[in-house]
Amino acid sequence: MVPLLEEIRDVRSAVASARREGKIVGLVPTMGALHAGHARLIERCRAESGFVVVSIFVNPTQFGPNEDYQRYPRTIENDLNVCRDAGADLIFAPSVSTMYPRGASSTFVEVPGLSEKLEGASRPGHFRGVATVVLKLFEIVRPDLAFFGEKDYQQLLVIRRMVDDLNVPVEIRPVPTVREEDGLALSSRNRYLDPDQRRAARVLSQALQRAKQAVADGERSADRVRQILRERIELEGWANLDYAEVADAETLDPATEVGAGLRAVALLAVRFGTTRLIDNAILSG
Repeated sequence: MVPLLEEIRDVRSAVASARREGKIVGLVPTMGALHAGHARLIERCRAESGFVVVSIFVNPTQFGPNEDYQRYPRTIENDLNVCRDAGADLIFAPSVSTMYPRGASSTFVEVPGLSEKLEGASRPGHFRGVATVVLKLFEIVRPDLAFFGEKDYQQLLVIRRMVDDLNVPVEIRPVPTVREEDGLALSSRNRYLDPDQRRAARVLSQALQRAKQAVADGERSADRVRQILRERIELEGWANLDYAEVADAETLDPATEVGAGLRAVALLAVRFGTTRLIDNAILSG
């Protein structure tokens, strides 16, 4: 059975013991509701680390006032099984009061330049909450490596920038998006979709594939690629587009051209009823 720890001192003690044995420490931060995408993260961590820590914490500071914090799925028994099967050595599942002993508004981390656009514009304060809790987890676990999925592309950039700017001694390892057979990116929020919405949600990967094919075929106008994304999403009656952007893959500034050696990323956020899904794809020509 994988040890489930709730106290910071116990995690630090376990990690210190692993370090005395000369093990590389890897961390996979999660909010639980684990699925095959999380399992892939843990497996990658297992392959590259000697001691694998998985955190499970539904972080209240990254949810807006009208978002799904209260109903976000808590599936701890399933999560324990996923962690065990994927090769975790330790699970850290703290309480809110453990992570925020003086409340959630006392000290926080901002990553300007990347946090305000796209997801940050749609979800004000989201990346402040993400950066803050991730830095706290880094300080608790002190991992050598930390693994994050490329599905949350903007989050990955924010965390990388934070680590670089604050000289945090951890290597960030990205892991490719895991998808269902029909292309839908795995997400804990997929379980909110009813059958009609689930079928409709395939449109995200379909739109991204059309955009990638257009660039591969020689399209160079970022505006035309944005139009391709929007047109495909708008054909799906169940879909309500939040944004369809083509941006520089490092800065997330809006791109003017794509392909021909320019590294760009297409990013989507779409609502299906009350469920909001995101997806992305690197564009190269």
